[in-house]
Amino acid sequence: MARQPIRAITIDALGTLLELLPPAPRLRAGLRERLGVEISEREAAGAMRAEIAFYRAHLHEGRDAAGLARLRERCAEVLRDALGRPELDLGALTATLLEAIRFAPFPDVVPALRELRAAGVRLVAASNWDVSLHEQLARTGLDALLDGALSSAEVGTAKPDPQIIRRALALAGATPAHAWHVGDDVEADVGAALAAGVVPVLIDREGTADAPPGVRRIASLAELPRLCA
Repeated sequence: MARQPIRAITIDALGTLLELLPPAPRLRAGLRERLGVEISEREAAGAMRAEIAFYRAHLHEGRDAAGLARLRERCAEVLRDALGRPELDLGALTATLLEAIRFAPFPDVVPALRELRAAGVRLVAASNWDVSLHEQLARTGLDALLDGALSSAEVGTAKPDPQIIRRALALAGATPAHAWHVGDDVEADVGAALAAGVVPVLIDREGTADAPPGVRRIASLAELPRLCA
């Protein structure tokens, strides 16, 4: 049986399109400049680990602007507790935390997206993220290379639930038979793609993921246009 033409790709954001730049150095600098507080690199790294773990468990709460503001404040509270600095002003600490969190596209992303779009493939980001996913895609310029984006918080379910991929396919105007989903997480991305009836493609930049048998694996998004051809 001939392979179905690929008309759309839904694609994960964090770990696939965007990487989190090391936040600890910016957190240290922000605390020093904004609040006059000096902490060590180890303290900053530990506090950020606690904040990131809390965020991942609660990102679904950031489904709209009000929910996102509350979530960010709660994350700052977790950061303050992890630092053992109850005297820190929560508003100033929230602003410092947001300045410390920065994302950047992986080097392979922009060329691959441009090549895929030139080939007529529709691209929609589908990621476990709060509603600020759109803000981050715009800040990094990736929104101009995508045909749409959906965060799990606004959809109401997170991968591996397949609903976000189904919604992303609707945005792309494609059916599962003519679509792939690309992501870096075996459980979330491969699981959601299979549940949605979409071909999963696992991006494994480090070559360490344990992918299920038969799942396509790539080391770089640069490989994706050739796979689609």
